[in-house]
Amino acid sequence: MLTGFWKLTWVEIKVFVREPMGVIGSLLIPVVLFVVFSRTLGGAKSAPTPTLPVNSPFNPAIFAALFLAISAALSLIAIISIYREGGILKRLRATPLSPVTILGSHVFVKLVFTVIGMALLVLAGRRMFPGLMQVHVIGFIAAVLLSTVSILSAGFVVASIVPTARFAQPIGAAVFYPMITISGLFFPVDRLPIGLRVLANILPTTHAVALMQGVWAGSGWTTQLGSAAALIAISAVCIALTTRVFRWE
Repeated sequence: MLTGFWKLTWVEIKVFVREPMGVIGSLLIPVVLFVVFSRTLGGAKSAPTPTLPVNSPFNPAIFAALFLAISAALSLIAIISIYREGGILKRLRATPLSPVTILGSHVFVKLVFTVIGMALLVLAGRRMFPGLMQVHVIGFIAAVLLSTVSILSAGFVVASIVPTARFAQPIGAAVFYPMITISGLFFPVDRLPIGLRVLANILPTTHAVALMQGVWAGSGWTTQLGSAAALIAISAVCIALTTRVFRWE
């Protein structure tokens, strides 16, 4: 099973790399957004190494990390839809590979490129904004990975019900991009109307932002166990839902 997993993973990596827009959207755009927002909010004109307050309501690094995770989910929705429409999923299911191996390889590939994207973000931050990246990098990347897994699990639910590949990206964008608005990244969730507040608290992006903000501020994982548990619970619910509604053809 492991041999099949690694072979399929390698194939998926090559498929991803051969699509320039996917690489640019998943790896380069988040870094560019991070640099642009950091310079804009950090006062690059008045200081050679701009910094942001650690408790800033909008954190460019967290925004870039969240954009990475959502880009991974949108890419997942698109590729699953293309594979289903092209009959590739149906053929893969007929092989000795288990559904867990087939779908797990997609998740693993997205996590690999999320780590690469985070590495580029950290390198850019430490080179261009030394004062901005004074954070526990390993803990922050772990928070990003957990957040990405939870967001990817929601992406699988969307990928399960998207009718055709043509509508995959628009539907995915319509589902995930509004989540950023009410995630607590731009303003506290408790400022939202009660209905939106309830909705925000069942979305993975809200707990992802809370977890990353806590780790970034230096409070560590021990004070963010609620957010981590919520992300794990959302992943479990989405995986269970995916097993019921996922269509192979």
